[in-house]
Amino acid sequence: MTWTGTLMRMWTRARARTRLAGAGGGVGNGARPGSARRRLGLGVVALLSAIGVALGAPAASGVAAARPAVSPGPAVPLPAAMADTGGGTQLITARARTLSSTTGTVQWWQRYNGRWQLKGSAPARFGSGGLAEGGSRVQGTSTTPTGLYDLPFGFGTAPAPPGTTVPYRRVGTHSWWCEDNASASYNRWVDPLPPDCAAAESERLAGYPTQYSRALVIGFNYHRPVRGRGAGIFLHVNGKGATAGCVSVPAGVMARILSWVRPSAHPHMAIGTASGATALTRY
Repeated sequence: MTWTGTLMRMWTRARARTRLAGAGGGVGNGARPGSARRRLGLGVVALLSAIGVALGAPAASGVAAARPAVSPGPAVPLPAAMADTGGGTQLITARARTLSSTTGTVQWWQRYNGRWQLKGSAPARFGSGGLAEGGSRVQGTSTTPTGLYDLPFGFGTAPAPPGTTVPYRRVGTHSWWCEDNASASYNRWVDPLPPDCAAAESERLAGYPTQYSRALVIGFNYHRPVRGRGAGIFLHVNGKGATAGCVSVPAGVMARILSWVRPSAHPHMAIGTASGATALTRY
């Protein structure tokens, strides 16, 4: 028998069942008004499903066929989810799980034709006091300030790695970072130490040959320094443990980042947590 003959036979049977149900149905025996019409509707659904099968389409399940599962799209790159990336085409992100975390992840990103691409990732260390919102951070708390910052220049006791184009200063015997709140040179590289900057309130950079073998200045509280907020926040090479407020990475990673950063790309660094008021995506 052809499939059209089969369909005609199904239609005839469906109508016959509907007439029988309508004749015996009533409120007294438990049937609800309109049940015959519903049964006819189901018969039509079954018939249409059969037609679909005959034509090669999947059979309907119930009144409507189930929609096929849709695979989720690729994950949105972190910079694309951020409120601001500084307007350039290079971005370094440093993310910790919570404000009390002393470890996390540093990633560096490049934007091509409007799309961000991950160029590298590495474990990172933060301040021994965790992290603190950059706008209200207090100096001496050993916290890493959250926020979005530029990267004014690099420096180190070691030579700049091959390919470095960012301004790079070699650390000498008399190179210091002034952290004395009373000094006119507060939060600045000085060489030598000026009379108004107390050595006890500052860092002699050559005294940290491992950590400052290579580093990038993070522009926290740098362009318009606020006394008491903090000074000397860098991205530098790992020491023995958590930092005094900087972000640190393995030596090889620091070299890669320095040779990757391009001033023409207006690079920035964003520091934050995975969620909450200091979430990285808020900056």
